[in-house]
Amino acid sequence: MAPTSLAPDRAHARLHELTVIDVRTHGEYASGHIAGAHNIPLDHLDAAVPVLKSAAERGDLVMVCASGARSAQACATLTAHNIPAATLTGGTIAWSRHGHDLHRPTDARGVWPMDRQVRFVAGSLVLAGLAVGQRRAAARWLSVGVAGGLVYSGISGSCAMARVLAKLPLNQPRAIDLDATLAALAAMGQ
Repeated sequence: MAPTSLAPDRAHARLHELTVIDVRTHGEYASGHIAGAHNIPLDHLDAAVPVLKSAAERGDLVMVCASGARSAQACATLTAHNIPAATLTGGTIAWSRHGHDLHRPTDARGVWPMDRQVRFVAGSLVLAGLAVGQRRAAARWLSVGVAGGLVYSGISGSCAMARVLAKLPLNQPRAIDLDATLAALAAMGQ
């Protein structure tokens, strides 16, 4: 059974024997990922359970995201299905900080990482609430709501805004991309 977390240097040393699953959005994955990683966004993970179960029977799975939060959620989901998986400690951010390369396809479209998208939208909503609040005091509640959501996100480790933003078309994999990823994972065992 795989350990529950794997440090970047240890994962790098074992990369040839690991099946790496990147659970970030398609846009984030395209902006830079561990070479050989398969992209299955977190919100599509349930559809991939049968293929991931088969892959885990062949070797260790390592789940990856930007910081380690979404990959830990992915590991919890897989554990609920009796599929052993580890999370890359610190995600691709730590991977890069340890001097390991990220693969960036030349034809990839530039999509901001999810944490940057959340900061942009949250900041914009707070500013809009304050600006409109100059004329209509009730609009300030928008700023209060966003601030409360950010505090809850920090405490709970989950982010409702990120879940909503992940559903935007720019963050979605094309169906053929996800199907191709699942087919490639299934073919690895044959």
